Amino acid sequence: MKNNLLKLLFCTAILSQVSQAQEISAKKESDKTQSSIQELESVSMAESLEQLSEGKHRSENHIKRNKFRHPVETLKFFGIKPEMTVVEISPGGGWYTEILAPYLKDKGHYIAAGYDAESSVKYFSTNAKKLANKLSADPQHYSKVELTVMQAPEKLDFAKPNSADMIVSFRNTHNWAGRGYADKVYQSIFDALKLGGTFGLVQHRAGNEAPKDVSGKLGYLKMANVKAMAEKVGFKFVGESEINANAKDTKNHDGGVWSLPPSYRMGDKDKEKYTSIGESDRMTLKFVKPAE
Repeated sequence: MKNNLLKLLFCTAILSQVSQAQEISAKKESDKTQSSIQELESVSMAESLEQLSEGKHRSENHIKRNKFRHPVETLKFFGIKPEMTVVEISPGGGWYTEILAPYLKDKGHYIAAGYDAESSVKYFSTNAKKLANKLSADPQHYSKVELTVMQAPEKLDFAKPNSADMIVSFRNTHNWAGRGYADKVYQSIFDALKLGGTFGLVQHRAGNEAPKDVSGKLGYLKMANVKAMAEKVGFKFVGESEINANAKDTKNHDGGVWSLPPSYRMGDKDKEKYTSIGESDRMTLKFVKPAE
């Protein structure tokens, strides 16, 4: 009887140890699986910009411009994350919207600060309506886009103060500078960003000798002047990239930057030459709103 009891206690102890070992093994396996899932999710997010830039929801002509605009590399340089609130200033026809909106759809928030549909200027009102129609026609990609108005210099309340993690602007600063209200726009961008938020911009870059007019009226601006504009309103310069550089761009075109593709302002005149140059030489700059 005593021996049987000892055997029973021994077996119980063994079973308990086996059970504990199984639990530990199962937990390790679960942790390993969870880690693998997180790694896969991380890889998926890292790849999603590439996938979206080549997505079937984009036109062939838009995808062809990737080689000049480098959207994936540009957005990664700015430090974009899928959980951010990102404002795009003057998205135009929505070229970058096609990438930003679906990328931020699930975890973040995309604000397209576009033209005023009620503007008395036909160009602005027409293009505002075109963008709104584009978004409503594809709810799979654009259903969560917040469409606001950024019509400088009067309407600059495109986002709540201190609300955005990142604000991006692609080839717009020359318009504001040429019309004399770049400071007002840059101040509105600064005000809309959270402390520590990022302002990323791409802008046609003037050279040392050309063009002679660097006021913005020909599309080109000096990089030093753009940096000064941003720093004047409080931004801190973080870095620059040559992602969107084009050494072929001589910048001395009769029709300004719009002589180049895709605009071809000069029509068929020297079109072959401009095609061989490609799109403009561009600066790519990153600023932050200081946390203190």
